Amino acid sequence: MKMRWTDRRFEFKTPLELFPVVAERLRGTPARVEEKLRSVSPAILTRRDGDAWSIQEHVGHLLDLDELHLGRLDDYQAGADTLRAADPENRKTREAGHNRRELKHLLQDFRRERRRFVERLEALTDDERSRSAVHPRLRQPMRVIDMAWFVAEHDDHHLARMTELQRMFEPA
Repeated sequence: MKMRWTDRRFEFKTPLELFPVVAERLRGTPARVEEKLRSVSPAILTRRDGDAWSIQEHVGHLLDLDELHLGRLDDYQAGADTLRAADPENRKTREAGHNRRELKHLLQDFRRERRRFVERLEALTDDERSRSAVHPRLRQPMRVIDMAWFVAEHDDHHLARMTELQRMFEPA
């Protein structure tokens, strides 16, 4: 992919009425990942493109970030002015050894953590979903519904990268 995630810019205008749609995207990501990787060999799943992450490391990264997303919900509920920052070096993913894990366990963990995140989102009232705090990297206000949409966009970014790697490494 030519554009890195951190190069993207965003305008947060998602109407609160679309919350169920955004929540559904988030809820569906584990199933989409599972379907995408169902028949991919372990050799392809763990193969890297130079220093870039493997497909399996992309899955692990999505799992790793659900902790950040839950923490940001805590920030909103605490009335924080600014959301906690992500680690720009992605140390958790780099140090996790996701390529050494069985994919099925990684997928189970991702499904469990994503379910926790979506359940917390869905438990919020409309007033809570409209709370705002500044995103530290983007330096702009982001409501809870915007954060949820942002996470869904991030999921799709990594799903697209997984597809790209699969096409690159699988024989035609």
